[in-house]
Amino acid sequence: MVALRALRDDDDEFLFRVYSSTREQELAPVGWEPAQLEAFLRMQHRAQHSHYWRHYDTRGFSVVTCDGADAGRLYLHRGASALSIVDIALLPEYRGRGIGGMLLSRVAAEADEAGLPITIHVERENPARHLYLRHGFVFRDDATEHPVYRLMERPPRGREAGQAA
Repeated sequence: MVALRALRDDDDEFLFRVYSSTREQELAPVGWEPAQLEAFLRMQHRAQHSHYWRHYDTRGFSVVTCDGADAGRLYLHRGASALSIVDIALLPEYRGRGIGGMLLSRVAAEADEAGLPITIHVERENPARHLYLRHGFVFRDDATEHPVYRLMERPPRGREAGQAA
């Protein structure tokens, strides 16, 4: 059973674990000692957290749970013109189990009900971009425009289209 719960004051260490797990492959070739790697990741986690809290309405930020256990995070910004997935990440042991697709379907249902598109910025090499494509997202920027991220968007669907998908 997959659910969302509100963030709590004591979630920071869990959210750090989620963030760190998303950087493992990228940082593996660096060859840092574990203490160096952890210090770098904690600094990056704090910077990301600070940025998100300054620039987004965090009332849509949630911890993803699976069968009652904390499994990841879904940070959703509900803007006037779009639902923006600020971040969606699962711990490695929860990846590849359909949880991400389930979360995207829930966000899509909310967006379709409101008649809004969904946007997300995806790292160029993130394998999840294939999941987004399967869920109706398309690239909205030029492939050469940004060196790290690409903007993807899923247009809103009418109720009939959403039911047929």
